[in-house]
Amino acid sequence: MALKVAAHLTWDLNLLEKGLTIPVLNMLLNEFLCVSRVPPGVKHVDLDLSTLPPTTAMAVLIYNRWAIRTIVLSSFPEKQTKPGPHQLNMMSLVQQEKELTENILSVLREQATDSITVLEGALNIKKDFYIHTLRSLDLLAADPSTANGETESSTAGLRISADHLHCQVHYDLGGIYFQQGCSDPSVYEKAKEHFRKARELLTKLDSSASLCCVDEQRLAGYWSACKTLTETSDPGESQHTPYGQISCFMRNHDYGALIEAFIRDNVTLSLPHSFRHSIQLELLHKLQQGDRALEEVCHKLCVCNAVRDALEGGVLGVSFHQLLIKPSKNTISFLLEVCTRSLDKEHRSETSKRKMAIFIKTVCNRLEDVSLAFMVSSHKLFMELLQDEEKKILMEQMRKSSATVNLSAKPLPSFYDIPASASVNISQLEQQLILSLDPRHIRQILIELHGMAERPFWRVNSKWEVPVDYVNVILAIKDNLTRDLVYILMAKGLHCISIKDFAHARQLFTACLELVTEFSPKLRQVMLNELLLMEVRGHEAGAAEGNMERPPPDLVSRVRGYLEMRIHDLPLRQIVGEECVVFMLNWRENEYLTLQVPQSLVNSNPYIKLGQLIASTCKELPGPKESRRTAKELWEVVVQICSVSSQHKRSSDGRVSLLKQRESSMGILPRSKFMTFMKKLREPLVLTTLISLFVRLHNIVRDDIVNEVTAEHISIWPSSLANLQSVDVEAVVVTLKELVNYALSLNPNNQLWLCTQADIYFVTNQYSAAMHYYLQAGTVCSDYFTKPVPPDVYTDQVLKRMIKCCSLLNCHTQVAVLCQFLREVDYMTAFKALQEQNSHDSMDSFYDYIWDVTILEYLTYIHHKRGESDKRQVAIKAIGQTELNSSNPEEVLQLAAQKRKKKFLQALAKLYF
Repeated sequence: MALKVAAHLTWDLNLLEKGLTIPVLNMLLNEFLCVSRVPPGVKHVDLDLSTLPPTTAMAVLIYNRWAIRTIVLSSFPEKQTKPGPHQLNMMSLVQQEKELTENILSVLREQATDSITVLEGALNIKKDFYIHTLRSLDLLAADPSTANGETESSTAGLRISADHLHCQVHYDLGGIYFQQGCSDPSVYEKAKEHFRKARELLTKLDSSASLCCVDEQRLAGYWSACKTLTETSDPGESQHTPYGQISCFMRNHDYGALIEAFIRDNVTLSLPHSFRHSIQLELLHKLQQGDRALEEVCHKLCVCNAVRDALEGGVLGVSFHQLLIKPSKNTISFLLEVCTRSLDKEHRSETSKRKMAIFIKTVCNRLEDVSLAFMVSSHKLFMELLQDEEKKILMEQMRKSSATVNLSAKPLPSFYDIPASASVNISQLEQQLILSLDPRHIRQILIELHGMAERPFWRVNSKWEVPVDYVNVILAIKDNLTRDLVYILMAKGLHCISIKDFAHARQLFTACLELVTEFSPKLRQVMLNELLLMEVRGHEAGAAEGNMERPPPDLVSRVRGYLEMRIHDLPLRQIVGEECVVFMLNWRENEYLTLQVPQSLVNSNPYIKLGQLIASTCKELPGPKESRRTAKELWEVVVQICSVSSQHKRSSDGRVSLLKQRESSMGILPRSKFMTFMKKLREPLVLTTLISLFVRLHNIVRDDIVNEVTAEHISIWPSSLANLQSVDVEAVVVTLKELVNYALSLNPNNQLWLCTQADIYFVTNQYSAAMHYYLQAGTVCSDYFTKPVPPDVYTDQVLKRMIKCCSLLNCHTQVAVLCQFLREVDYMTAFKALQEQNSHDSMDSFYDYIWDVTILEYLTYIHHKRGESDKRQVAIKAIGQTELNSSNPEEVLQLAAQKRKKKFLQALAKLYF
């Protein structure tokens, strides 16, 4: 039955390897050899495949292809899952299978040369082959005494063309040669040749009917790697692909062109972040091996990558911060040149300019040499990108003063003091009407249009839209010209706000306000509300770009006035109340929201109620235990938003069945609108409060006490839910992830949010990402580990989770080093980790970071027991350092530990960042 299933799958090794373990697949293929009448007791290398029946020869080839593929696959690092408590009784079976797999791999490696010879011999056979199918296996079963030869069963299988087979064999041989190239680089030439032939054959074959299972993406990767490793490339390809160009520059040691390519890529963003940093690391490795001529090149690449990281809003690397400790004048000059050239002059976005300004501020703050700081502050980019207030603060920090420029806008003439011009044809006027943003010009055009035709010109452009709340009020205006003018001015103003063109929006809305004041108090209040919304959004947009100047008292007063407004038959948009609440929360007006907003407005607008609850909770943080009563109402509102209701249906026999669950209508807001509301907030305490709420809710619905996420102020929330089944678990998890990601996009250096993000990745088994954020949390509070990480950041719980991450990533030496960081060294875990031989980290290269003599002594014992003399010598050298002598004063021992902690954490940061 197993053979027939494999035949049904056309002996696709990709599927078989994915679904079966090595011992089971080995047993299946050995049975396949027997069924296919392969002569027993004869080595495959001694068989002449050209004289064997086609199905017999094919069985031999399939087995040997599997042999070399298994050798290659076993060389890849594999994530090993730790058994849970319920799997402990299966440990012995798992261990037996592991030992059996190792024995099979040992035999396959010994026979690798024979397997390669067999497959290379098959490339000389030009005739077609046959592979067993369900029918041919049935023929064999019906006539088991059939002699080995050209029988019906041996040619009744599925025909495989020579090209199909050769393509697959070339691909598999290329893989084994590529794997062997690690120990013998000359073999890469053979691998490249096989991959070249596989590519050529693959282009000839009909992919829809092809039976050869070649991973085309992996083949392309192998081909690219071989060309790089053998230092050969197609000149035409090098000119057309960024990767080819970079590889060519590296081979030819043309580092000037390499740096130019990196600067150009800061504009085009075509090279991945990981590829750029791998080039930097490769050159850094050569520098560490003694090639001092590469020092300046490494510095320049580090600068180029730092500018790229800054433009993408990423965290600046450790190497760049180290470079800024004592940079040369040439380095700073080059940095300013890269910054200038990396901003695309034709398509500079405001976001890019703002990110570049933040980067330049960071550089200024980090430079200790005042002359270099002045060199940056006097550059034209500094003058162009930084705002006056920012420049003033920076210059004051450098004990200099900077004059601020006061810009005064010329007052606009009255909206009605506009002369009309001569008429032109209607289509040209309508085109001008669509394009114009000048309110006086718009009125002039409408006067001329209404002189030519009486029709609703507010319909000229289908993109002109006003809120549905206002449409009826505007269209009720009796005068056609006035109605068109009000509609178009408002629609254009709203469009300008959406693209953050607040200057034109202000002109359009002011003109509209002047117009409606004369005849409609209701529309006047509508325009005042929209002007307020525009001012609030304009100020919030400036704050998002880094301008943290408090809003003028007049704006705060107007926002308060809106929130206190009594509603008398006035069309109101909920978005105005929402933005006003966000504005007050972001500028810490919690006292006002808590005490002075009228209850009628709280009841009518859910955003105002939500803002009041958030403000009330934040106001009492950190407060006494009684403050939990204040937080409970906010908790209940959020739980209701995240709840689902079940819809039932009664069948014809009277039974009630559950149809589906849908979002509960009991929440004061739909979940999507609540998420949008939260993503407008940027006040750290408000975001921290909401994050802690969702963390508590997340922990309750997941109900996994071992894998709980942590957050600040989590104790103020209830510890249980009355109706747990009604909460949408997936919605809570997704909302928490989105909220933390958003918070970190505002401030990627908030250590508490970073720890929460790390915990989220930890509890979802994404251990590498968890390590990244645990380390990032440490870097931001220790100046990239140049100072000790505060113990309230790297608590024992955090350290134990970092240890578990490293363990599950098979980085066992890192586990042993981290065990020293705990308040009480965890020797049992450290010793167990050091016993592991399948470690994916640098092992003995980490021994220099161990300061605990007991662990070092255990290392020397382990390596002596295994006969690993080289590694034992490294451990002995580490233990022999005088500063680790137990007779030293406590201060000396502490200093030695701190030095090793710093270097180890910096090394981990380079690995995981």
